[in-house]
Amino acid sequence: MPLLGVNVDHVASLRQARRGKEPDPVLAARLCEASGCHSIVAHLREDRRHIQDRDIGRLRECVRTKFNLEMALNPQIIAMAARLKPDQVTIVPERRQEITTEGGLDVIKNQGKIRRALEIFSDKKILVSLFVAPEPRQLKAAGALGVHMIELHTGQYAQASTASRRRKELKKLREATHLALNLGMIVNAGHGLDYQNTAALARIAGITELNIGHAIIARAVFVGLKTAVQEMLHLAQHS
Repeated sequence: MPLLGVNVDHVASLRQARRGKEPDPVLAARLCEASGCHSIVAHLREDRRHIQDRDIGRLRECVRTKFNLEMALNPQIIAMAARLKPDQVTIVPERRQEITTEGGLDVIKNQGKIRRALEIFSDKKILVSLFVAPEPRQLKAAGALGVHMIELHTGQYAQASTASRRRKELKKLREATHLALNLGMIVNAGHGLDYQNTAALARIAGITELNIGHAIIARAVFVGLKTAVQEMLHLAQHS
């Protein structure tokens, strides 16, 4: 039964639409924890389109489960993370023009930068996860760097338009999970997961945590955040 991490980015997206104070992603994080989630996720983007620097500091202070900071290999954000010491950082690719993260981190191309980041975070005793596509070459490269945790990018599975394509992508995720476990890594998964596609993924043995944001925040508009979190928890843990 995988754990559930809730990403609060899009609470901040709504706030930033008016550049105001509400809704507050820190209050949302507290409500998510009170509703039973196992970690809080926030992505500090280089363009600060939703989560802001001040949010990260406040989340670090208030989160009582686990605070997972998503971030690109940006020197300024790496320095901030090293100073604030979230429980975990998840290194993701980032492109300014993208609406949302489009794919997994190219571990092979970015080995040098990743190695330097790993050294910094290891010194601070911060757990590091790499957000990667379910591709053997990338997983093996992560293992060769000594990475202890990865998060599988589930976007292709979530966006599959046919049942056969969905099955194919689910098979890739299952095989990637098995490979990562054999390489000694903890396996998480996320991106594009919702109330229709989470249950099948949650049945893959060996996935430790599912990180889900947009679908939960969108559902909360209609049923409230507590119900939205608890419904997703049920799908993740009782499928």
